[in-house]
Amino acid sequence: MNRLFRPLLIIATTILATINIHRAEAHDFEVKGFHIDLRVEVMTMPALKAFATRLHDIGVNTILMEYEATYPYEKHFTISSKYAYTRDEIRDFVKHCTALGIDVIPLQQTFGHTDYILRHARYSSLAESRTDPTQICPLKTEKCIELFDELFADMISLHTSRYFHVGGDETRLLGVCPKCAAKVAKEGTSKLFVDYMKEICNLVIRHGKIPVMWADIILAHPEYIGELPKETIFVDWNYGWSNRQFGDAEALVKQGIKFWGAPAIRSHPDNMHITTWEKHFDNQKVFIPYCREQQYNGIVMTSWSTSGIFSTVWELDHEVIDMIPLRYVYPMNGFNLLIYMYGKAINQTEPIDPKATVAEYACEVLGLSAEEGATIYELLMTPQVRFPQAKPRADHHGKRKTYNEILAELDTAVTRLAKMKPKRNKSDFDHLLLMFEIRLNYVKFKKLEAEINHPEATADAVAEQVARMEKIIATERTLCKRFAALQKGYLHPSEIDEINRARTSKMYDTYHRLKTVAKR
Repeated sequence: MNRLFRPLLIIATTILATINIHRAEAHDFEVKGFHIDLRVEVMTMPALKAFATRLHDIGVNTILMEYEATYPYEKHFTISSKYAYTRDEIRDFVKHCTALGIDVIPLQQTFGHTDYILRHARYSSLAESRTDPTQICPLKTEKCIELFDELFADMISLHTSRYFHVGGDETRLLGVCPKCAAKVAKEGTSKLFVDYMKEICNLVIRHGKIPVMWADIILAHPEYIGELPKETIFVDWNYGWSNRQFGDAEALVKQGIKFWGAPAIRSHPDNMHITTWEKHFDNQKVFIPYCREQQYNGIVMTSWSTSGIFSTVWELDHEVIDMIPLRYVYPMNGFNLLIYMYGKAINQTEPIDPKATVAEYACEVLGLSAEEGATIYELLMTPQVRFPQAKPRADHHGKRKTYNEILAELDTAVTRLAKMKPKRNKSDFDHLLLMFEIRLNYVKFKKLEAEINHPEATADAVAEQVARMEKIIATERTLCKRFAALQKGYLHPSEIDEINRARTSKMYDTYHRLKTVAKR
């Protein structure tokens, strides 16, 4: 019986292996994309082209360009910012990417996150709220279609992709204006959202393109999804949470709805002082295989330079004077490790092993030892917490550390990293080291700030606090110079100054306040 069974077992195993190989191949992504967010931290064109080449080298075949105000609108030139590219630069970039085999998909926000449009007097009447210029009113369809028809035609004239992304995410103001509220009360939120986005998607189709949109709102309110054009592709973004954070995508896939997935290498709560490396490692390890399992046709890695929320500076009569980003994230050239990991994840069918991949990166890219790679992984996996109300928050494991514990941990990390001597791509390593040093100095400041704001604090300690602040400021000046040197040619000089100023402004303000007290 064993003699008969063994050959059958071998045959069965071979058949199953063959089935699994075909299944893995069938689950490969047609679109292997990367999303470039240009709301802040606008790359220079040479840096953008070099980045596209780097993406090609890791197997990316699609770039999703969220230009916002960096696009050189022709008829609607008011929208374009001081960092806008020229039309010749856009043409050259698309040509460069095409030669690499990379499809460049333009993204034009059409609903939420339209503050870069609505801030201008010419378009402000389209806003859902007079006091929050971040979202289009979906009942002003006729005027919106007139505007976006022209914006779409402009972007399409400089791009060759068959796809066109219309945004549609985080429409937090749905139903705020009285007319929208009345429609929601009568027909529901899904109907309000879909009636507007249906017109937007049909406009894309009339321009001969396939509409793509973020999936969060339609997942939360799917009742009328069947009214959207069948060609529409939905991008299910997930940055490390439950697969049903917004809604049941799996049920919609079974109905034949087309999806791409979107993890992230920079997202909340990342900022210039915090990078949640463990979260991003796990996001690639878990969500990319999930997208394969669900047979999503594409995957697009997102990388958010800011939260997408801005603090609006107003004048009388609701005139927008300025809009200040609520968060800067360390620029994308500091995340080549995560980009390297993404290349591995999209070109293998099994889940990525973050620890092994960090070790490979250290050896192959930086020329460090496997032991040093293990050290880098260990340091990056250390939870980085925020400091609300002048005290450290508990990490995601529920552990709350003191300032002194966090400072000792960071000081050790900086010392261990500083001893490493990469043989290749030194700037990649220098970014990692600088991130840790920026955080170390920031935590020193937060500890001092907590002491100043303690209910029992007195002016007697101000002289000593001023001396400590002077050391923090001196270190910060050095860090700003190193940051500027690493960003030279990558970001515009004025952008580098803006980021450094935003990162250090509270430190300088605290320092000058303490000096004033010390003089009394």
